[in-house]
Amino acid sequence: MKVKYFEDTDTALLEFSASAVNETVEVNENIYIDLNAEGALVSITIEHAKQLSSLPDVTVEHIKQGAA
Repeated sequence: MKVKYFEDTDTALLEFSASAVNETVEVNENIYIDLNAEGALVSITIEHAKQLSSLPDVTVEHIKQGAA
């Protein structure tokens, strides 16, 4: 997974796969989900990301199986 932040447009892009985008679904006016031809998640775009989240701080936590 890749997380990209474009400061000039205040846009965050979370890429889950390198698959080609077949369809983009608008969740609301600031969040878009890209799906491949099989309906699997490719990426999520968040507009006005700083306003909607705690960017620029990003934390990734890896939880091992059975640790919950």
